[in-house]
Amino acid sequence: MIDLKTVQSSAPLTRRLMLAVLASAFAVVGFTASQPVSAQDKTIKVGIMSGEDEDVWKVVTAQAAKEGLKIEPVVFNDYTLPNEALERGEVDANAFQHKPYLDNQIEARGYKIVVAGYTALWPIGVYSAKHKSIADLPEGAVIGVPNDPSNEGRALLVLEQQGLIKLKDSTNILSTIADIAENPKKVEIKELDAGIVGRAITDLDAAVVNTNWALQSGLTLEQRIAVEPTENNPYRNFIAVREGDKDAEWVKKLVAAYQNDTVKAEFDRVYKGSGTQAY
Repeated sequence: MIDLKTVQSSAPLTRRLMLAVLASAFAVVGFTASQPVSAQDKTIKVGIMSGEDEDVWKVVTAQAAKEGLKIEPVVFNDYTLPNEALERGEVDANAFQHKPYLDNQIEARGYKIVVAGYTALWPIGVYSAKHKSIADLPEGAVIGVPNDPSNEGRALLVLEQQGLIKLKDSTNILSTIADIAENPKKVEIKELDAGIVGRAITDLDAAVVNTNWALQSGLTLEQRIAVEPTENNPYRNFIAVREGDKDAEWVKKLVAAYQNDTVKAEFDRVYKGSGTQAY
């Protein structure tokens, strides 16, 4: 037989216990939801170009891991893709470009991308499989240059520095072949994709080639017959991030993971003197 007094006295206690459990559960949920997501909880995706830089970024990734930052390099084969991926949030940072290139991309596409920290400088060079020096280039020599705006202007400036042409404005880093004012040797300038110009070397008298593409094309320093100066060079490469992330703690760790002696040693091994770290 059920004692009515027992039921009546135990009911309030049961309700009190249930309320206490629920209150405790809400407190735990509320505490958890308020915790910020740290860099350790996220894998930072960094867009880089295929080739030698992949080896360098293996060391960068290891350096970052020591500070609790997880990096996943995302490899691209086309200069036009890493900034688009960064803008869309498909990667968190990229490391492949110089400031004139980014400035041109921002003007053309409105990207909200900024410099986080500088990495290295690869002086662009003039290469030839047929001639040993600039002086050996014949009249009417066919010279290949990259066809994207910033690198074409850079290539033409190198040709001007070597006395092959004269530009209307030597301070214009976005010059095109339409801006050639004088061409005493009547050289023919061929505009080619940056990734192709080095591979076309045997069909040309010379080619102005970015270092990474020169290495991927099998070109050697012995075939480099001229190179741009490094002093006051505006073409230092850097790590780029979206504007909203520029002050994030993970960005500082990412830059520090690149700017150190361990990475410098790997950089020097991989690039064999064709580039230099430039912070």
